[in-house]
Amino acid sequence: MFFCNGGKTVDRRLQELGAQHFYDTGLADDCVGLELVVDPWIDGLWLALKEALLLQKEKGGMNSVVDAVTSSLSPAPHVVHELNLSSEVQKLKLEDEGAKSSDVLSQKVDDINLVAPARNTEPSLVNSIPPLSQSALNIPALPPEYIEVQFQGTHGENPHLSSLISEETTFEVPVTKAVQLTREDAIKTALLLELDISDTVFDYQPGDAFCVICPNNANEVEELLHILGLSEKGDDFVCVKVKQGTRKKGASRPQHIPERSTLKFILTWCLEIRAVPKKAFLRALVECTSDAGEKRRLQELCSRQGASDYMRFIRDSNVCFLDLLYAFPSCRPSLNLLIEHLPKLQARSYSVSSSNLYQPGKLCFVFNIVEFPACPARAVSRKGVCTGWLAELVAPLLHPNKNTLDTKGESFSTEKISIFPRPNNTFHLPADPSVPFMMVGPGTGISPFIGFLQHRQRLREQHTDWEFGETWLFFGCRHQDRDYLFKDELRCFLENGTLTHLKVCFSRDSSTAEVAPPKYVQDIIRLYAKEVARVLLEEKGYFYVCGDKKHMADGVSDAVVEILSMEMEADRLEAMKILAMLREEKRYLQDVWS
Repeated sequence: MFFCNGGKTVDRRLQELGAQHFYDTGLADDCVGLELVVDPWIDGLWLALKEALLLQKEKGGMNSVVDAVTSSLSPAPHVVHELNLSSEVQKLKLEDEGAKSSDVLSQKVDDINLVAPARNTEPSLVNSIPPLSQSALNIPALPPEYIEVQFQGTHGENPHLSSLISEETTFEVPVTKAVQLTREDAIKTALLLELDISDTVFDYQPGDAFCVICPNNANEVEELLHILGLSEKGDDFVCVKVKQGTRKKGASRPQHIPERSTLKFILTWCLEIRAVPKKAFLRALVECTSDAGEKRRLQELCSRQGASDYMRFIRDSNVCFLDLLYAFPSCRPSLNLLIEHLPKLQARSYSVSSSNLYQPGKLCFVFNIVEFPACPARAVSRKGVCTGWLAELVAPLLHPNKNTLDTKGESFSTEKISIFPRPNNTFHLPADPSVPFMMVGPGTGISPFIGFLQHRQRLREQHTDWEFGETWLFFGCRHQDRDYLFKDELRCFLENGTLTHLKVCFSRDSSTAEVAPPKYVQDIIRLYAKEVARVLLEEKGYFYVCGDKKHMADGVSDAVVEILSMEMEADRLEAMKILAMLREEKRYLQDVWS
């Protein structure tokens, strides 16, 4: 909803003040790669600028700036030829590229053949094919180094985890319960974790989120130390400061890096070693690579000509820094490059799946264990940074044995995790309990709605004289018998009247029915078009969506637009305006992730 909102706001305001576009605004998305939009936009700018200048001249409306620019190139002050404009546009273009100090790598074809890997018919992370393998390359400027790392022995203490985040309050809380919600043969493994917050002032409402401070995988940190030749230095303290005489303007130590801590602490808690490397990092790695073939391939991957290879073999394949070091074994970067180019290890956000009213002193949340399977660009399979760590942490609770049982035979855990609140100001139950609402939450998207229903059940028990509106839940999963999350709990909510309508679908279960049942939640919603329209338009109800944005939430909003268009007998544009109004009124609410 707020994609590129800053740029759009400036763009809109300039037009309000009378500015006119001579070239379309570019809206780039870092999730898929800024260069997909930025590079073509820059390429097209020069022709558009040339045409705009010519058009202004033809209209006799050249402003003083353009006059000054063109007259400086023209022998006759009052005669401006197209050639002069072309020259000036070219001059601007060269100046722009000069400002970026872009390098053009021009190698003879013979030289390229010498350093290129053995010819393969298919390109890969480490191999390219013509024409790229024989092209001159435009590669980014080498970013100036600005960090200096000094080793200082093994004496000292690491900072507390709370100092790594900007939020004021963190809480260290024990994990008291872990339940696997899916069957062993389910495609994804979903876990429910319960935290004990009774000894803290942590407070939340159903619909809120919170963040878990997680470390990088210990084995991956050790692998990285080994590759960098620093296995013996992991427990040594290092001092991180700005390099004397650096060419980087305004250089400062990254805020997420302590001034003094052990090397292992930085790699474990501070740097996102799983981050997909950006092109500037690849450019820096070129200088740390000794093998000519590997060097050339890294140059290709960060070049403008290699943009599609970068997207295919690095971004889309979710290749991380460690994968690159395995793929290019002669690459040996210095420690300062990691600190300069790897982003901050972010805390991971999760939706609360409980109600403090229903379970005082407890906080529950649900997640799928993220899996990254092995592929040509990734030698080994990996689990998500946080979900893999949490799964390993609670394994004794999931699979108790004699070592994890106390004298009464009950399991116990002293494992604690650090969390901090991330309250949601809008994704909450309606303030008026008589207002009806609909919830759409396939898979782990059901998580906040369990909290909603727990809260509603307790309110119904405490306030028997209140009027409560109807509640709808649209839930979907792959298989009814493998990954139907909270099946028994939902049945109870339905039986006691907390949940009025439960509509479910199963996308991978086969059916012998003449009419195929709906596969996805957006399909079920369409079956209840009149009810959706009634709740939203007549009864001023609420509509909540939680889960995957790309494959679900966008489909759900499309379905709602279709329903509004059909039930109101309005065109699609009018229906989209109504949905926008519902969003504005905070009655169509989303808690989605990409």
